[in-house]
Amino acid sequence: LFASCIPEIIDLIGTRPKYGGTFKNERGRRHIVVCGHITYESVSHFLKDFLHEDREDVDVEVVFLHRTPPGLELEGLIKRHFTTVTFFQGSIMNTVDLQRVKVHEADACLVLANKYCPDPDAEDAANIMRVISMKNYCEESRIIIQLMQYHNKAYLLNIPSWDWKQGDDVICLAELKLGFIAQSCLAPGFSTMMANLFAMRSFITSPDMAAWQNDYLQGTGCEMYTETLSPSFSGMTFSQASELCFVKLKLLLLAIEVKPIDGGDTKISINPQSSKMPANTVGFFIAQSAEEVKRAWFYCKACHEDVKDENLIKKCKCKHLMTFRKGVRAIQLVGKTMANKTGATPATPFSAALSKPLLNIKNSVMAKEENGSKPVMNGRPTNKPADQQKNGKMEVGIADDQAKDFDFAKTEMKYDSTGMFHWTPARSIEDCILDRNQAAMTVLNGHVVVCLFADPDSPLIGLRNLVMPLRASNFHYHELKHVVIVGAVDYLRREWKTLQNLPKISVLNGSPLSRADLRAVNVNLCDMCVILSAKVPSNDDPTLADKEAILASLNIKAMTFGDIITNIESMGDSKDALNNMGDTTVKRPGPIYGTNVPMITELVNDSNVQFLDQDDDDDPDTELYLTQPFACGTAFAVSVLDSLMSTTYFNQNALTLIRSLITGGATPELEIILAEGAGLRGGYSTPDTLSHRDRCRVGQISLSDGPLATFGEGRKYQDLFVASLRNYGMLCIGLYRLRDAALTTVDATSKRYVITNPPFDFGLLPTDQVYVLLPFERKQSRFSFSETEV
Repeated sequence: LFASCIPEIIDLIGTRPKYGGTFKNERGRRHIVVCGHITYESVSHFLKDFLHEDREDVDVEVVFLHRTPPGLELEGLIKRHFTTVTFFQGSIMNTVDLQRVKVHEADACLVLANKYCPDPDAEDAANIMRVISMKNYCEESRIIIQLMQYHNKAYLLNIPSWDWKQGDDVICLAELKLGFIAQSCLAPGFSTMMANLFAMRSFITSPDMAAWQNDYLQGTGCEMYTETLSPSFSGMTFSQASELCFVKLKLLLLAIEVKPIDGGDTKISINPQSSKMPANTVGFFIAQSAEEVKRAWFYCKACHEDVKDENLIKKCKCKHLMTFRKGVRAIQLVGKTMANKTGATPATPFSAALSKPLLNIKNSVMAKEENGSKPVMNGRPTNKPADQQKNGKMEVGIADDQAKDFDFAKTEMKYDSTGMFHWTPARSIEDCILDRNQAAMTVLNGHVVVCLFADPDSPLIGLRNLVMPLRASNFHYHELKHVVIVGAVDYLRREWKTLQNLPKISVLNGSPLSRADLRAVNVNLCDMCVILSAKVPSNDDPTLADKEAILASLNIKAMTFGDIITNIESMGDSKDALNNMGDTTVKRPGPIYGTNVPMITELVNDSNVQFLDQDDDDDPDTELYLTQPFACGTAFAVSVLDSLMSTTYFNQNALTLIRSLITGGATPELEIILAEGAGLRGGYSTPDTLSHRDRCRVGQISLSDGPLATFGEGRKYQDLFVASLRNYGMLCIGLYRLRDAALTTVDATSKRYVITNPPFDFGLLPTDQVYVLLPFERKQSRFSFSETEV
């Protein structure tokens, strides 16, 4: 009898699924669950970044859950990482499968999106359903999701247990991609610098490489880290702490975390001015490894004051440091009791740290009753607005460019209700459409040209995310760069609802491949030409997804502009057009050849970067970040955002910092307003909303002229860093250097490359440009750093 059952028993055992079973966490390690778009490419990119050696001990198991079993390539990859990676077959929508992979015990659940899908909205809907399934199974799960489209973010807010304060986060690829490109319009190459900062890379320089490659590679090895600052930093201003970190510890301190006394949400202040730091402040650093950043915690004034070698700054025997972590709580409690007794604020500088919060999230929508002024509801005064004037002068806080003849009754709203962005009443798209002749008659200069390829039914890419960072309220109105979109109006009509409240936008109904249209919008005089495509990549050959963008890029490079400059000089009397449309502060002759037009091209497929630059010598198999167009900041691919998933898991604040740098100041409150679908709301300027203008922004300063010109003559980077911080409150974060250092004259955009956080003894050249974080200038000084001189 037993013998006859053997074939059946073997059959039963043989049909047991290979990737079935339950996850057993025998080693007691933390684990994360990864689901969504699971392929060899997406998993290899994710693991390469997640398990990078620069991270401190990554003692986390990665569990993949997918409906279909892995292919041969993916199976091989999982076997190579068998100690840290497990694969289970099952559906994230099934409670039994969620139990098998122990979602309720997982440290986080990550949802990967397919960036090359034909229907981004359907992809987002599927991934949001996965989040709903996981949250339904376990409300406390921390979830990090990749979304394609910005407008789908609103649906996540509808999930009752979705809470960004508990660590839930969304990485919106459209928002970040277009935000990166927008910042490159203000500081060319900035997208490359930021992308390299949150990707984990180790650099190996070699004498065989060109000098520029070695400089660039050293910068790609830098990443963003957080560390608590040692007690020696308490009571310092941010500038003093940043100088000490750079000069003594060889670390770049970018921002600090500010904790309100009332126990509200912590805020991240980027290069804050004049606030003193309380004890136990968390700092955001740029450094080569997590090990280096520990110096900021170990630094002790008593023991390390005279230490010259930063590598010798290790944990010291100071009793003060040993007991500090236990003592912090006691110090805070003592401070509070002293405050209660005296009725004044304690001597500790906690309140000072809040004097100028950079990302004042909590107060952005709350209106205040101040100086006896009448109450304000929903951002609008309830009494006659003129009552808020005193002797014809406005209260402190009104920016200088608004204080002239300011009267609430006569003045339109200039900013949105959060005070973060410039705002204008909604205009119809017809009012903003130019034909070729009107565009040619308008003297466009120092503007941004957006070449947009789209079919009338293409999925929306969310152009608002490109324009909003260029309309941040920390610019003065006259500094805003005019945005001219060249593309099909039928598509733009669908996008217009999100753009209608943003000032200084024009549309040319034409083709980005038409040279006549490009000449009409003075592409040679623009500050940046952005090439985007909303078209869906075909499934037949994904490498052809970028064909339009590459053709447009090569088309502009092949153009010559001999006769355009003379035309502009002869039209010098057209004052109105110049004032309305162009940037009157920048009156430079444009480049003669299209190769010198500043350009950034968005690519879907990394490998297509080889076609952008005909004279580069990149090997077709070179990784994107090592290619010349990427190093120069002239190409950007959405794949560089992959590493943000790991960065966000290990350091939630890093995404907040990147988002605030990139979006120009989007806050959770603003997202709730935009989720309503009615677009940006205008708001009257109150001292409270105007205080939100006071935040720093990205800029680029030339060393060829201006007050920093002396540093271009053979001085060291450390001299520039210290002088900029002390004299102007500017934080230098990197250089944009001519690839051919022998060039002494600066042609508009002769090829440059990005150097992130150069070493302290790095020699400077007069042709260098410096990436800086500029503080907001309430008054326009005689020499203003606001203008990006090329």
